[in-house]
Amino acid sequence: MANWNDPNMAASGFGAGANAMDQAVDAGLRSYMLSVYNYMGSGVLLTGIVAMLAFNSGFTQSLIGSPLMWVVMLAPLAFVLVLSFGINKLSTTAAQTLFWVYAAVMGLSMSTIFLAFTASSIATTFFATAAAFLGLSLYGYTTKKDLSGFGTFLIMGVVGILVAMLINMFVQSSALSLAISVIGVLLFAGLTAYDTQKIKSMYFYVRGTDFVGKSVIMGALTLYLDFVNMFTFLLNLLGNRE
Repeated sequence: MANWNDPNMAASGFGAGANAMDQAVDAGLRSYMLSVYNYMGSGVLLTGIVAMLAFNSGFTQSLIGSPLMWVVMLAPLAFVLVLSFGINKLSTTAAQTLFWVYAAVMGLSMSTIFLAFTASSIATTFFATAAAFLGLSLYGYTTKKDLSGFGTFLIMGVVGILVAMLINMFVQSSALSLAISVIGVLLFAGLTAYDTQKIKSMYFYVRGTDFVGKSVIMGALTLYLDFVNMFTFLLNLLGNRE
């Protein structure tokens, strides 16, 4: 007959239960992160397709000098603000729809890069950005180092870059433009690792709640912005102009 007071059996049962729980958490985390990457990757793909279609159809060329150009350029910011500040009031379906619409509108906005850079340099920069993003995101996911301390510094850096870009719109300094591109690449490279770790940590707060779906969308949006901005700054730095 089994001795239920045997401490070895009790420890064994507890260990098996804890191991099963750990496996369930790991499986849930992998599924969560996979969903984030699927949305993010699909968003980038949609943006690229819309950008190429807009350029090849002549729509991009028709924007130059028209008031509609400002609408197309500023519309993505409006979608980001709605998603960021209104996510708690939105349903998961509404958040998903806004994400897809945002990615499409961003494609219209980014189609102008085909007017400024050669197609080959755009493609080369895209794949270079993709490789760097994968490596940085993998580091953020796997590292045991707490990257939260870098968050404030990186966000302050982004604010500084935005101010510098605004100033450079008036002074048109090539040296400042070069510095902005270099610093921009470094900032969003750091943010890619930082945001990945932050998204991973967020899973443990939202798992088992109704917010999981919306958390996936916000995580995808965050990584999407990191990728697009890193690509844009890298293109300005290395791209061959028409």
